[in-house]
Amino acid sequence: MNLSEDELWRWLRGTRWKPPKAATMDLERRETYVFALEQAEQMFRAAATAGPATQPLLIFYGLSQAGRAIMAAAPVKGDQWRLVGHGISQEPKGFAGTLADISITTFKAGSRGSFVRLSEALDSPVWEDDAVRLGDLWDCLPENRFSPLADITESRRTALYVENRDLYSGQHQLASVSVYPFPPWVAHASNTEALKKYMASFSGTEGFEHPWRGTGEEQEPDFTLDLDGWGHLTMHWKVPTGSDGSLADRQALIHAMTWPYGRARYLIPAVGNNTAGLHPLMTWWAVLHTLSMLARYEPAQWSKHINVDGSRHAVPLESLLEKAINTLPNLIAYLLDEISGGVCKASGVTGVGLPRVGLR
Repeated sequence: MNLSEDELWRWLRGTRWKPPKAATMDLERRETYVFALEQAEQMFRAAATAGPATQPLLIFYGLSQAGRAIMAAAPVKGDQWRLVGHGISQEPKGFAGTLADISITTFKAGSRGSFVRLSEALDSPVWEDDAVRLGDLWDCLPENRFSPLADITESRRTALYVENRDLYSGQHQLASVSVYPFPPWVAHASNTEALKKYMASFSGTEGFEHPWRGTGEEQEPDFTLDLDGWGHLTMHWKVPTGSDGSLADRQALIHAMTWPYGRARYLIPAVGNNTAGLHPLMTWWAVLHTLSMLARYEPAQWSKHINVDGSRHAVPLESLLEKAINTLPNLIAYLLDEISGGVCKASGVTGVGLPRVGLR
């Protein structure tokens, strides 16, 4: 079962008397773990009683402090657990344009900025040379499928749900899963070119196969269409040469190309010039950091964005901030549970953020 927000915070509080092993390596590291979690909880609880005028500030800094606890508990050497500064920023004139076009950059790989060090620990890419649009990061969160920050074009990419729980239990050389939702311009295309173009943004998915409908030159991908025009497609990937096609092998193949989120797994599109999608925690981090900086340093502009009577973004922003308050404690608990050996999962937590290759 899923735990409530209060239950998650109670579990997190319960780890403070006996932190994960790495967090006990020295007194300062232990104290950082303990008090950063206390700060994170207080900020999230305060955010739950606040409105959108201040919620981005409270939620982001709560997440930032939780990130410090995660790194204090991570099995990294020396002072690599220390986070200094944000490690992510917006271009100076970025706030002057539309919300979707705010440009975001990160510090260089290997630097001490919080975003960079936590990204590296989670095997999530950073980008230092080319800016990434807020609108593109926004679309990577499954919650935002129906609320884009800009008009929808064929360049838009959203997270794809992968139904890996229905994998065939016996041996087979194909890992076959249902993948959705594909946008109408892909699901209604009369050939496979639109699908290939769309999937090029999803790292590790090359070489996929799928059922067809029609005959001869009239064949097209066999999408199942929803009433809203979006589509589902069964997709197949061949297991590596030498594999016997066991369920474990096929699960590993799907896990290698997806990120976990709740009880599901998602294909996350790469943004900007990245070649791989971001870990969900780092997507939330980048989006919330941007919104918090906008609310803090451009309050007049932020007030216009959250004006329900005058902004197309007001309700989507309200919705995302509410979801962050509920979603992020689950993600934080799951990551800390993975570090500490699975105690939380035994209590029923179904988190959203298990690293693909583990913390470094």
